[in-house]
Amino acid sequence: MTQTKYTASKIAQITNGKLITSGEKDLVIRDLMIDSRHQVGDPEESMFIALVSPRNDGHKYIRELVNRGVRCFLVSSLPDEVQGSKFKVQGSRFNHQVSSTEQRAPSTEYRAPSTGQPTFILVPDTLAALQKLAAFHRREFDYPVVAVTGSNGKTIVKEWLYQILSPDFKVIRSPKSYNSQIGVPLSIWNMETQYNLAIIEAGISQPGEMEKLEEIIYPTIGIFTMIGPAHDELFSDDAEKVTEKLKLFRNVEILIYNSDYQIITNQLDHSPDFANLKTFTWGERDTDDLRIQRIVKEENQTTIRGSFQEKEIEITIPFIDNASIDNAIHCWALIQVQSSRFKTQEKRDEGRRSKVEDPVSSIKHPGSSIAYRFKNLTPVAMRLELKEAINSCSLINDSYNSDINSLSIALDFLMQQNQHKNKTLILSDILQTGRDQEEFYREVARIVTSREVDRIIGIGPELFRYQEMFPMKRVFYETTEDFLIQFPLSSFRDESILLKGARKFGFEQISQALQQKAHETILEINLQALVHNLNYFRAKLNPGVKIMAMVKAFSYGSGSFEIANLLQFHRADYLAVAYTDEGVELRKADITLPIMVMSPEDQSLDSLLAWNLEPEIYSLRILHMLEEAIERNYNSSQGVVRIHIKLDTGMHRLGFGPQDLDALTEVVKQNPRLHIQSIFSHLAASEAKGHDSFTTDQVNRFRKMSEAITRELDYPVLLHILNSAGISRFPEIQFDMVRSGIGLYGIGYNREEQKRLRNVTTLRTVIVQIKEVKRGETVGYNRAGKAGKDTTIAVVPVGYADGLNRKLGNRIGHMMVKGHPAPIIGNICMDLCMLDITEVLAAGKEVEEGDQVIVFGNQLPVSELAKILDTIPYEIMTGISRRVKRIYFYE
Repeated sequence: MTQTKYTASKIAQITNGKLITSGEKDLVIRDLMIDSRHQVGDPEESMFIALVSPRNDGHKYIRELVNRGVRCFLVSSLPDEVQGSKFKVQGSRFNHQVSSTEQRAPSTEYRAPSTGQPTFILVPDTLAALQKLAAFHRREFDYPVVAVTGSNGKTIVKEWLYQILSPDFKVIRSPKSYNSQIGVPLSIWNMETQYNLAIIEAGISQPGEMEKLEEIIYPTIGIFTMIGPAHDELFSDDAEKVTEKLKLFRNVEILIYNSDYQIITNQLDHSPDFANLKTFTWGERDTDDLRIQRIVKEENQTTIRGSFQEKEIEITIPFIDNASIDNAIHCWALIQVQSSRFKTQEKRDEGRRSKVEDPVSSIKHPGSSIAYRFKNLTPVAMRLELKEAINSCSLINDSYNSDINSLSIALDFLMQQNQHKNKTLILSDILQTGRDQEEFYREVARIVTSREVDRIIGIGPELFRYQEMFPMKRVFYETTEDFLIQFPLSSFRDESILLKGARKFGFEQISQALQQKAHETILEINLQALVHNLNYFRAKLNPGVKIMAMVKAFSYGSGSFEIANLLQFHRADYLAVAYTDEGVELRKADITLPIMVMSPEDQSLDSLLAWNLEPEIYSLRILHMLEEAIERNYNSSQGVVRIHIKLDTGMHRLGFGPQDLDALTEVVKQNPRLHIQSIFSHLAASEAKGHDSFTTDQVNRFRKMSEAITRELDYPVLLHILNSAGISRFPEIQFDMVRSGIGLYGIGYNREEQKRLRNVTTLRTVIVQIKEVKRGETVGYNRAGKAGKDTTIAVVPVGYADGLNRKLGNRIGHMMVKGHPAPIIGNICMDLCMLDITEVLAAGKEVEEGDQVIVFGNQLPVSELAKILDTIPYEIMTGISRRVKRIYFYE
């Protein structure tokens, strides 16, 4: 939200847009919206930007937002409802007809905002206009802007700089990882006069993007963190990637980077665009400005010694991994840039750039407490976690940092959770805001209120002081200890709980008290990866083609309503489950999407009808049983029952054959309560190129058989035959809808597709004991594991009762310990198994009890386990026991 006054007419002028309104031209805009599902503040002071992408078109949601009171829209085409300068509020073109695949909302009537007609700003490209608006806004401020880019470490460096500098500066920074073509403009929009330093993160995925971001950020100081393999597939080589990233720094006063990345130096030296660029390098070379002399790792901390301007300096950080050390040194380098002028250094070579004096004088050194701040750096939470909690609650844990931007993001995530009607926010004071506290907490209260939180539990002296600002149910405590002592945790029941607090308040105590206890083996589900995969397949679809997401078998082991809720939020068109009870559970969790039940059973049909589920009909027998159930349950208020006709086109599993079609259509035509919603079939070998001729035969049979049905009907029917592999391999036969199953969960049909999908599930456990086994001794039941030499084993609490296949025992399978494979030694037990970690230790890795172990995930893909077991990934993923705790996170 910006405090700067922008009017609709001014935004139209900035973006070279055409203002179309019969309302106020001087409508004040403070908030920008890009997602119709999120509420950012007062809708009357919000402008919705109708972004268009291969996957979606924001113009589709204008009507919905007008109903919610949004009055200003940045568009590249006008809605049909606009006639002249007015938004048509009555008549057939506006009255929305709910299609047969939509769930009817409680009300579909237009409710005109009491304050007047909506205003439209018409531009050729809404994303370009957003970027132009942000670039204009950026140039309204003259305080320093630090821009951070690189393949990895951007967010960590940005957040650590905030931790180090915020005691002395009023810092505005990018929320979370808002570093894209859309995220950067939204970050810049938050710049205001009350701040005196901005730290903005910038990322790219392909050539041609960084110049646009540079124009928006217009940084004064640059930090280039590192070069890695991210997005390699869209760049010809590392040199092209570095050149593209360096475009961010073409106008900076100084650039900070690690001289070990010689490729950065080479690109700078060979480009005339950077001939006058001032640089500050760190590393072990004598020519580095910040020369690193020694790095000493201890048990839980690292001491870094260096020299700057012939002076010995030192910091200690509470981390020992190399990535954290590099990130901390980047921050340390910025502090040195702030602290003094450079010495003029000799040119490295004739014709090469020289380091020059007075790089940046606009930022002062933050003071003598700098070493203390480095020593107390805290980990940066890169994700929200969703866990099962006590008394059938769900717990969203975001208790590692707290600021107003991340609060909005976390609240949006809370609002996505539909499995519970009631929603509670546990919030701590938000520290180091640099703003008037009363004004600041009034804005916090406005944000919380706009998200329709049912109850707030506030912890901290500032929230305690301003508690009257929060109009919902509320209770406030001055300390976390007071809350834990005085609040009855057992009163939490059947609700979603968001835990959002600054690290100082120790909210991990609350998390531990609330989360449901489980053993130490967990299945992590990356919700953002699943959304990425959904969008990957959605981008392949022709306009108007719908997508059905398969959530059967406990969503391939990932958890039913959590996954279904996410898919509903991201506007999948249909869900499919195997059995009625799966669909009923989704309905109880407030999933309103249409749900197809693929294996309806006679005894479950009454429940299927009661919960508005849609059965797959594959035989006359099941069709007649459904008719009987309809007769038993019918009342005059009910509409038609939508059914999905399964055709057997060659897989020879379930489905009608050609000989059944006349009887099928006759039954449907004679029963007005039956409505064929879709006709579909299964491809037997969509991923196998060697069977493409058979696939073609199946498609031809499908066309012929479905035509025999549809020509007897007087309404349209959805046709679908493609699964995940088929979506990628056969774009010409998408028909009206496609079905995506295993692909959503990160399993591609070939190596090329696998590179473009993201892993969704990681099964991890911990080492509970380490033992030394002498040569000749045995391990496990039946003495099946024999030590051929002195061996170190690690016992981990995962066994065949958790879904770990016993065939992986006796060195057939392995797990990953500290990034190295550790073979499973001996037979796998019901609840435990043993790993040989001898070679891990020989590789110089320190392994301790309590260390994490990866059963499968990014380091060890489930597809590799499937090859070892001569099976398919489906079997492994769906075999993970329900007793294994699922933790959902959103990066």
